[in-house]
Amino acid sequence: MADNTPTRLGQANNAGADDALFLKFYAETLGAFRRTTQFMDRHYVRSITQGKSAQFPLIGRAGAGYHTPGVEITGNAIPQNEKTLVIDGIMISPVSIADVDEMLNHYDVRREFTAALGEALALEFDSNVARCGLLASRAAGWHASMPGGSQIVSATAKTSSAALAASIFAAGVALDEKYVPQEGRSAFVKPLQYSLLAQDTTIQNKEIGGAGAYMQGNVPMINNIPLVKAINLPTTAVTGTFNNKYNVSAINTAALVMHRTAVGTVKRQDISIKSEYSLRRLSTLILAMMLVGHGVLRPEGAVEVVTA
Repeated sequence: MADNTPTRLGQANNAGADDALFLKFYAETLGAFRRTTQFMDRHYVRSITQGKSAQFPLIGRAGAGYHTPGVEITGNAIPQNEKTLVIDGIMISPVSIADVDEMLNHYDVRREFTAALGEALALEFDSNVARCGLLASRAAGWHASMPGGSQIVSATAKTSSAALAASIFAAGVALDEKYVPQEGRSAFVKPLQYSLLAQDTTIQNKEIGGAGAYMQGNVPMINNIPLVKAINLPTTAVTGTFNNKYNVSAINTAALVMHRTAVGTVKRQDISIKSEYSLRRLSTLILAMMLVGHGVLRPEGAVEVVTA
C-alpha cells in the first residue's frame, strides 16, 4: 500500500515547519497581558458564561440602638441595591504578517508580536479600570446613607514625596472613616511619583521600622496600603473612549487610593488568540481578543489625590 501525502494544517503554503500556523504563542500573549496589568487583581472581577451583563449586589450598613423593655423588636431596614455592568464589546489587538517579509526576515517575529498583542490589550484593559477608579472617587454614594468618593487636595503632591505620602495617609483616613476594609486597598501612583517616594529615606527606612530598599527603588507600602507603580494611571484629559464611557479629566491627578470593591469588571470571554492564513493576501492575521466591560461599584472605596 502506497503512502499518501497529507496536507499539513500547520504549514504555510505547504512548506516549512509543520506547526508554523498553530497557536503556539498563546502563552506569550497571556503572559505579557498579566505582566502589564496593574489593576487586574486589585478590583472586583466577575466572569459570566452567557448574556451581556452582570449584576453586582450592593449592601449597606445595619443600624444599632438600645431596646426599651416591652417594645416589640421589628428589625431595621438595611439598604440594598445592585449595579449592572454591561459588556463593552470585543476588544481586539490584531497584527498581519506578510509571507514575503517572514521569508526574508532573519529572525522569528511571531513570539514578539503575540506578546505585543497581549501588552496592547493589557494597556486598554488597565487604563479603563484606572479611569473608573477616578470616576468612582468623584461619584456620589449609591444610597442616601452611603458616602460617595473622596478627593485629597495637595498642591505639591506630584513633586514632593512628603506631600504625596501625607496625602496617601489622608486617603487611608478617609477610607477608615467610611468603614472601608483595610484589606484590599491599593495606592496607585505614576512612575515619577513612585521614584520620589523611593528616594525619600524617611518613608522607607528600615532603621526606624520602615521597609523597602533605596538601591532597588522599592517602597512596599505607605500607611499599610500597598503601593503600586501604575503606568496606566491617567494624568491627562482622556476623551474618545468606548461610547465616551471612560472619559475623564485627570490633569490634576497625582494618585489613586482604591479598595477592590470600588470598581468592577464583567468578563464574558477571557483573553484568547486566533490565527488565520489568507491565500489571497499571502499573509497571516493574528488576533488577540477579549470580551469585557467595566464600571463603578462602590464609590466610597475610592480616593483621588489631586493638586487642585
